[in-house]
Amino acid sequence: MLAYTERMTRALIASLPEGSYAFTDFLDDDGVRPDPVPISVTVTIKGETARIDFTGSAPQQQGSVNAVYAITLSAVYYVFRCLLGLDVPNNAGCLAPIEVIAPAGTVVNALPPSPVAGGNVETSQRIVDVLLGALAQACPDKVPAASQGTMNNVTIGSASQSEKGQGFTYYETIGGRMGARPKADGPSAVHSHMTNTLNTPVEALEYAYPMQVLRYEVRKGSGGSGQFKGGEGIVRDLQVLTDAQVTILSDRRKNPPYGLSGGGSGQCGENILIRGEKEIPLPGKGMVELKAGDVLSIRTPGGGGYGKKHQD
Repeated sequence: MLAYTERMTRALIASLPEGSYAFTDFLDDDGVRPDPVPISVTVTIKGETARIDFTGSAPQQQGSVNAVYAITLSAVYYVFRCLLGLDVPNNAGCLAPIEVIAPAGTVVNALPPSPVAGGNVETSQRIVDVLLGALAQACPDKVPAASQGTMNNVTIGSASQSEKGQGFTYYETIGGRMGARPKADGPSAVHSHMTNTLNTPVEALEYAYPMQVLRYEVRKGSGGSGQFKGGEGIVRDLQVLTDAQVTILSDRRKNPPYGLSGGGSGQCGENILIRGEKEIPLPGKGMVELKAGDVLSIRTPGGGGYGKKHQD
């Protein structure tokens, strides 16, 4: 099984044109400082082997967006596994012809004592984006435009007693959209790439927690334009029925998902606190105290478009 997957991966790599393909994309910030965090990759194809070099990526950050080497390796594996298709066994044979260079002390190979909570859920997504951006130059017929690039992590909790019982803690990730594909629009309102979570049903949430879901709908107009349009994100409005604390770990709030082959970028996501009649913008990463009756509105990014839009 391992040898078979290795042979199939080598055949895939050998089918790509030889050369080096570079791409850079950015995390919005690290949650502590407002500066963008670049992640760069150069993919070199030679024969039936590939070298994935992240030299040039940002140093490890003060905020918790740092990825350990295992996360970076997993993202590389995921991208090549997607290119292989469905009929190849899922195993480490895929990595045998691939060399991964991730310099120690960078955001893609952080060392202690760097905080790494967001490396798994957010930085892994951006690593996938930069890899696909580079590989789109080698095999544009196989690679979609950028998907939402974030898991929109929301944690809500309170230590005080509520009508549902004692204190509570709630955590969910919220889907968004996929980028447009070379021959089709991107799907809307789905989880994509480095995530393994599904929709949290409204009925289950409201039964178990002192919260109500006021809106849960497709975010119309958020997908990028193009010959094929990027998928659209989600609007999810959560009203807390008791005082609570919210922590948000999200991205693509400043730097939108890219389009490919002339397609437009997807719309950035937004985090909004609705208090009475007032809408208060929230950062992509941070913590906020909510009062009973407040509404947290998470508006997830739209996918990038693919190809130039034909004129009628």
